[in-house]
Amino acid sequence: MNRRQWMAAGVGATAAAVGAGVAWWRLKPEAPVDGAVDAFWASEFAGVNGERVRVSGFRGKPLLVNFWATWCPPCVEELPLLNLFHREHAGRGWQVLGLAVDQAAPVARFLQRAPLTFPVALAGFAGTEMSRSLGNVSGALPFSVVFGADGRVRHRKLGKLSGDELAQWSQID
Repeated sequence: MNRRQWMAAGVGATAAAVGAGVAWWRLKPEAPVDGAVDAFWASEFAGVNGERVRVSGFRGKPLLVNFWATWCPPCVEELPLLNLFHREHAGRGWQVLGLAVDQAAPVARFLQRAPLTFPVALAGFAGTEMSRSLGNVSGALPFSVVFGADGRVRHRKLGKLSGDELAQWSQID
């Protein structure tokens, strides 16, 4: 490789690093807004089958909340991983709640094809604002929040989760 190619490669690598840094800075979750955590715990949603899902009923044990939608490919891709996490950690008190930022009919059709062992509630498009208040400044999906048994936010992640992240998060409480 000649000097010109080395310089071009260096400039390209620098630009990529700067771009990644700017994206991380712009998309990284922020602290929840004042009152958002209390508002979350006071929330109530319609379940997929019409039942009421009261978030307060999840208090007292670690809770992973996942904001997702049927029209979001990374959301759909991570649901089997969340389902596995739920099955493997429920015995240790872990809970998972899926909040669909979607409409009832597509969610019901999706769950018929790909059943989940954890509860799913319908946050609708208002779920986007709830996720923003919990630190998802862009309002993008998927967005996950981990609450400790004490009800406080412990972790937040914008984007598709990995098994390694879930393993690290499972060490709380």
